[in-house]
Amino acid sequence: MLRIDPFAGGLSPVRLLCLGAHCDDIEIGCGGAVAKLLEGGREVEAKWVVFSSDETRAVEARQGAGIFLSGAARKDVAVHQFRDGFLPLHWGEVKEAFERIKREYSPDLIFTHYRADLLQDHRIVSDLTWNTFRDHLILEYEIPKYDGDLGSPNAFFPLTESEARRKSAAILETYRSQAGRSWFSEDTFLSLMRIRGIEANAPGKYAEAFHCRKLVFA
Repeated sequence: MLRIDPFAGGLSPVRLLCLGAHCDDIEIGCGGAVAKLLEGGREVEAKWVVFSSDETRAVEARQGAGIFLSGAARKDVAVHQFRDGFLPLHWGEVKEAFERIKREYSPDLIFTHYRADLLQDHRIVSDLTWNTFRDHLILEYEIPKYDGDLGSPNAFFPLTESEARRKSAAILETYRSQAGRSWFSEDTFLSLMRIRGIEANAPGKYAEAFHCRKLVFA
């Protein structure tokens, strides 16, 4: 297996764009990968955008971003308050938000939702990511949920058990408002990362997985 360091070489800062329909999506989907990239020795700038929230969850989202972006040289966190579950009805406004991001920021790597995700809010964010950014490396992350729409990802960020547990603990500590949900638990997060670790033959047994649809070698 060819193992690639996505940011090997070069001196300029790496620019990340992390997009999530809901306040905990980014942390669940790519929190481990983001943390690992920030610890990799390169200077990293990050823009973190959440589209759906309410007053309580917006506070949690900013706390979560602060934890996972703690090593960033520069960070910009935006939390919109579109209604949860109704992003398709706000398509025009969400599209405008994407266009503003594009005007203000040119990322090297984008994390967004899986295109085949069955949750409508997730799918809207994924579709608009591809509609807006045509010349960027995009990795689509996965969210475990009732729909059972997990696919067969083809890109992996290996994690150690310690890194996987730190990620899970940070999510559970930050998003107290979600504690009553039966799926929102450490064993859910660790189980998915353990399965993906097997698929990636990860030395540390855990991994986050992504769908990479286009990759251009320079």
